[in-house]
Amino acid sequence: MRGRQFSGQGKEWSVLFILGALAFLLFMVSAGAQTSRRRTVTNTNTRSKPAQQKPTPTRRTTAPVPTLDQLGDPPPARPTPTPKPTPTPIPPADDEKNYEVVRVTSNLVVVPVSVTDEKGQPVTGLQVSDFRLEEEGKPQEIAQIGDPEQVPLEIALLLDVSGSVDARFGFEKEAAARFLKQVLKPSDRAAVFSIGTEPKLVQPSANAEQAAGGLMTIEPAKAATAFYDAVVMAAKYLAQNTPPQHRRVIVVITDGEDNYSDRIKAAIGATRAEQESVKPEDKLRIYNRVLAEVQREVQRADAAFYSINPSGESLRLNIISTRAETGMEQLSQTTGGTSFVPERLEDLQKVFRQIASELRSQYLLQYYSQNESANGTFLHIKVGVNARPALRVRARQGYYAKRK
Repeated sequence: MRGRQFSGQGKEWSVLFILGALAFLLFMVSAGAQTSRRRTVTNTNTRSKPAQQKPTPTRRTTAPVPTLDQLGDPPPARPTPTPKPTPTPIPPADDEKNYEVVRVTSNLVVVPVSVTDEKGQPVTGLQVSDFRLEEEGKPQEIAQIGDPEQVPLEIALLLDVSGSVDARFGFEKEAAARFLKQVLKPSDRAAVFSIGTEPKLVQPSANAEQAAGGLMTIEPAKAATAFYDAVVMAAKYLAQNTPPQHRRVIVVITDGEDNYSDRIKAAIGATRAEQESVKPEDKLRIYNRVLAEVQREVQRADAAFYSINPSGESLRLNIISTRAETGMEQLSQTTGGTSFVPERLEDLQKVFRQIASELRSQYLLQYYSQNESANGTFLHIKVGVNARPALRVRARQGYYAKRK
């Protein structure tokens, strides 16, 4: 009985043991699943929030700081060079600024050139390659051709008021006034001078209307003619009162006969008797010397000289008139202008139109001179047109170096 009871209890304990073991196994499996699930959730949260992930430190690839024993040896890796800061330039002093401006621009030479055909008509459309230019016999490279419409004109107009031109004075004055109105643009200016016993500035530099108005106020006078003094006065006026970049032009209406300029009076006397007592060859030498001095003044002013002699063909009747016209032609030729001797008084208007057309169609050849001559040295220049021998080229024959 007791053995059966014990046997039955043993079976019960066995069943309990097996059930307990199964429960333990189920508990362990459940716990493992929950742990795996928590790890999966953790990993998922970690990947979805990379900003919260602690970055993995990277190793620097720059060379280690050398020891004292290694200072003389190059580092094993080439370091990235540190850019040097751009230094702030020190502004130059006032005198240095002026020097730099002169150094850059003082060797720029501008040569107004007039090109006409065999009929005297302006030739347009030429290019840099069509010209050749020499300075002191050396070819120069023409940098460019300036536009004459962009470079203002500064004109000095000289009108003879002496007794030799009294008969045609009114017509000359009106023609000259129309010329000023025709040729001057709003940016251009003109000054008016009278040629008499002494030169006189009638109208300072002004626009077309004002200049023409001043011209019309001039009246003829029975007086001697100080022609050379008037030209010198006009040249100095242009040099001192007009911008150097502008084109300077002197236009004279006269027969060019001078008997009262200071240089002439000092050499051959002021009276007719004194002048007639001088030998013709001596007088010619004196006039040539004075003419050379006047030419230098016009060239120093960088001005072109144009003359209109209303005497017509009658000027060839005596030596004095011929010499005077020859002198004006020389001034024109050396400065890039020209001389006109209209056959009739009515042709005067045509001459003015030709001058206006020429001034408006000029070629402004620009080049950089390499000449290092001292200030005041006269440098000869020569301009020509390639492969066009029939064309007439007029340009100044030189200029005075202006070094500062």
